[in-house]
Amino acid sequence: MHVAFFNRSYYPDTTATGQLLTELCEALVRNYNCRVTVVAGAPLNPSIGTTRLSKGLLFSQEAHDGVAVLRARGTRYSKRRFIGRFSNYVSYFLSACWTGLSVDNPDIVVALTDPPIIGLAAWLAAKRFRAPFVMSYRDIFPEVVRLLEDFQSPLVERILQSVNCFLTQHADRVISLGSTMSRRLIEGKGADPQRVLIIPDWADCQGITPGPKRNPFTEAHGLADRFVVMHSGNIGLSQALETVVDAAALLREHREIVVIFVGDGAKKPSLQQRVESLRLTNVMFLPYTPKQELAQSFAAADLFLVSLREGMAGYIVPSKLYGILAAGRPYVASAEEESEVVQITRRYECGLTAPPGNAPAMAACILELYRDPEMRRRMGENARAAALEFDRNAGVEKYYRLFQELELASGYSKKAGSREKR
Repeated sequence: MHVAFFNRSYYPDTTATGQLLTELCEALVRNYNCRVTVVAGAPLNPSIGTTRLSKGLLFSQEAHDGVAVLRARGTRYSKRRFIGRFSNYVSYFLSACWTGLSVDNPDIVVALTDPPIIGLAAWLAAKRFRAPFVMSYRDIFPEVVRLLEDFQSPLVERILQSVNCFLTQHADRVISLGSTMSRRLIEGKGADPQRVLIIPDWADCQGITPGPKRNPFTEAHGLADRFVVMHSGNIGLSQALETVVDAAALLREHREIVVIFVGDGAKKPSLQQRVESLRLTNVMFLPYTPKQELAQSFAAADLFLVSLREGMAGYIVPSKLYGILAAGRPYVASAEEESEVVQITRRYECGLTAPPGNAPAMAACILELYRDPEMRRRMGENARAAALEFDRNAGVEKYYRLFQELELASGYSKKAGSREKR
């Protein structure tokens, strides 16, 4: 089976979507002997460990761990400003439309949502090769665009709404990350409920396991004897992370508690300025943690924070949650009741919840867990048990079974069409 994916971010990029797609593609090759092609963009980080096969005018071809990667040409401006993001997205999209027609006869075509209009390029390729088209939603637009602080446009929102309605209504299957996201796609984008399938994100439960607090990571950063409250991953616009800083300010008298931001993102500079202006000494910023060191980084946390801006429930599902579960650590979920993260928290009793944007409530939850080691232990065990239901192998198998089903149905359809022509 030959599966072609369309998404700008792919290895060696470190975005959550790029990493998850890389894991999916490599597992399809390794575990199910699939042939996989990815129509990706030029990596924002230097490429490491790839094999360059060819270089053309509009795209280059390389290979990594058995996956063929077609790199559609595009700009690589900084993502910190809208004009940079816009140029990167549009240039990649236009190049990907052409590059997708050069894919070698795929059986299944799948689009993710980086950028939100890339599904159109995938749909064109699916039409060209008479292959089933799958739309896999990581974020829902135009709602997510409203998070942008440097750009607002009713025209762009209308275009994105039209594009996403078109894609959901022309896809053979629509994949969502949870029940609330499914409802958003059905009610807001006109997706056929019979074609919507939930496949959550995952964690590698063999690579990330509950580990000892005292390890090389905590020793290196002086955290082994501190109570560590950690936000790990993208420091972006969707998470209302100002609330975390404000909660840290409320906890400044508890000198043994330290709040750690691990990672990078568009909001990091402004958060650092906020910490400096408040003269907080209980907040630290650490750089992105390489995948091979993630288990030690997660083990450093006594508890985690997972936050989502109000109004984003179902439009974004924080993928960081699954790594936290695998690490067997409790967390505070600052999100709306209908969000997937709060639903998982309540179902498995693996954390506490606070209303989004409410710093006093978040601080109170942190203190409750800080003062109750037994609660932390119990919730951590529940988290690890929950993680096994969101293991990477289980998620990849769901994708493979879906692709098998669509390939079989497509084969019958093509044979029927041939008979009708005769």
